[in-house]
Amino acid sequence: MLFRQLFDPETSTYTYLIADEETRDAILVDPVLEQLERDLQLLKELNLKLCYGLETHVHADHITATGKLRERTGCQGIVPENAQADCADRFIKDGEELVLGGVNIRAIASLGHTDSHMAYLVNGTHLLTGDSLLIRGCGRTDFQSGDAGTLYDVVTERFFTLPENTLVYPGHDYRGQTVSTIGEEKRHNPRFAGRDRAEFIELMANLNLPNPKKIAEAVPANQRCGNVPA
Repeated sequence: MLFRQLFDPETSTYTYLIADEETRDAILVDPVLEQLERDLQLLKELNLKLCYGLETHVHADHITATGKLRERTGCQGIVPENAQADCADRFIKDGEELVLGGVNIRAIASLGHTDSHMAYLVNGTHLLTGDSLLIRGCGRTDFQSGDAGTLYDVVTERFFTLPENTLVYPGHDYRGQTVSTIGEEKRHNPRFAGRDRAEFIELMANLNLPNPKKIAEAVPANQRCGNVPA
């Protein structure tokens, strides 16, 4: 498996390039519009065929490049089921698998940050958590129909029950961290370690975070697969 973690500095967003080294079939998870040319160049240099642009959710902090990638490469755009994105080619369901040669990507419903969110477990070893679980943190739950109790259940019951050496690759990091493990997050993530469900809900209700800078443009654009409405 070829696995690359790519970064957009403006929004602190991670994009993941995953490919089978035999077939050269590839997938980009959470591509960012401003990094379109970078990603296309990397695909060309590595002689990869992009099959899918895959989203963890409808983002509020950046505009997806999936629509433009579809125009340029012919790939399919895939979003989680129930996402408000009629432009998508496919909607992926909990437990559904994408297979690229010897690479297996399994969708894990991970609601709570938004009401339509998927994490992706790659070959049983790499967990792409989107905005649901971050390194020593988690995604906010105060807009896009988020729900703190649901997020707590997802992280503790669906993520923390995976093997402790499972690698955690988040959708964002604001402190320069790149990867963690399930074991680390169970023990050291201050949002979850030592907190019960009620305590977590209270914590999330009192974060008082500002809205993402791009929320007004990003959400409607991402509901159109990255096409900014006129």
